[in-house]
Amino acid sequence: MGVTVLQQYPVPENKTGTYVIELLTKRILALGASQQGQFLVDCESYLSHPQMGTTKTVHIFHNSEQPASVFSILDTGSKNIHVIADGLFDLLMMKLSQHYTSKKQTKIESKGPRFELGDFCIKLGSVTMNQSFKGILVEVEYRPCVTPNAVWGLLREFLQGFLGPSVLVQAPQHLVTRMNEIYTPIDTIYQYLEHFSAYRKITGMRTA
Repeated sequence: MGVTVLQQYPVPENKTGTYVIELLTKRILALGASQQGQFLVDCESYLSHPQMGTTKTVHIFHNSEQPASVFSILDTGSKNIHVIADGLFDLLMMKLSQHYTSKKQTKIESKGPRFELGDFCIKLGSVTMNQSFKGILVEVEYRPCVTPNAVWGLLREFLQGFLGPSVLVQAPQHLVTRMNEIYTPIDTIYQYLEHFSAYRKITGMRTA
């Protein structure tokens, strides 16, 4: 696995998420990319019961790129603690129902087509929460490099090539803190957590 960047893409007024996905697909294919199946990243959050004292939230993620792994991030309010486990972790959360309650109304996912172009892997995600469309997330991975500092400029330029001026000038916050460290799959999960949390705060929803 290389370095991955997540980027929100705005949905124009009077346009649907499906329209934007089709538009970006045409742009990517025009660059010479080939579609390689579909992808899915989902997140379900669990809230600690009041008797446990300070409220804590456990975010459980699944990523189709790592199908054998379950990613969990414990938000204590002051810091985040992550654990990477196998599929049995889902069963463990069920066993902990006396301590944590699933916030099913906020289960969120990003899914859509997956493309490959040379050393890049591009994913166009339609983000939905309880089947309600929330927005578009574009994920781009550059595989040959594992240090964000060495590849951020290239990733930004590549994103600008098919997303245009909507690409952020600065690297995502999580990447900033990891610029000179080795990038791992949990870093991608942290980026999804940041974006999913932002989408959950959005009250207005468009139809996909």
